[in-house]
Amino acid sequence: MDIMQDKPQKSILKRSLPLGIIALVAITGAFFLRDVFSFEALRDNREALLAWRDNNIVIASLVFIGVYICVTAFSLPGALVMTLTGGFLFGIFPGALYNVLGASIGATLIFLAAKTSLGDMLRAKLHSDNKESVLEKMEKEIQSNEISYLFLTRLVPAIPFFVANLAPAFLGVSLRNFVLTTFFGIIPGSLVYTSVGAGLGDVFAAGEVPNLGIIFEPQILGPIIGLCVLAAFPIILSKFKKRTS
Repeated sequence: MDIMQDKPQKSILKRSLPLGIIALVAITGAFFLRDVFSFEALRDNREALLAWRDNNIVIASLVFIGVYICVTAFSLPGALVMTLTGGFLFGIFPGALYNVLGASIGATLIFLAAKTSLGDMLRAKLHSDNKESVLEKMEKEIQSNEISYLFLTRLVPAIPFFVANLAPAFLGVSLRNFVLTTFFGIIPGSLVYTSVGAGLGDVFAAGEVPNLGIIFEPQILGPIIGLCVLAAFPIILSKFKKRTS
């Protein structure tokens, strides 16, 4: 009997290992990597970074994308600084593409880790109960308009990126829709901050700091709100049809 009880426990521990490693690295990074992925570090090392890029453009591009993947996958501090760095080193293009690729791949990795470790197990437990839980209701609601909800989580600036990566894993979201909406949904914000990064040379020369709140300025926030409304339209239409039927 004890052996049979130990097997499920070992299975849970084994399945939880990937997410546990991510959590451990994230906590460690929060304490030890804040100064590494910071605007000050970018400013102080800008000449060395530019020289390294000029001498190793292909390697620099691959290393940058790889580092961005790690920052996103392990929820390390400094994702915004990485986006600025992408613009500073590579310009708006291909900098924006590198930023979107790195963030999308990293987000997919943490999504898969959460889904395979705890997400599927949690959903199985919930569906085994007779009474429908709040989480199950949320799952059904999201699955009815999955792409619209996922786009909204990417477009709304107030939603933390790691929350938008983890929450879908516990709500039965498909991998295809997660990847699709992540890649295209983060493009607007990435373009804004990549363009800020592309202008950092002048900011450094003037001894100033970049305007990181630019995304909340009317000329930037207005189009993003428009995209949010467009993404939310299928959800609103679906609810309207349910009420009138």
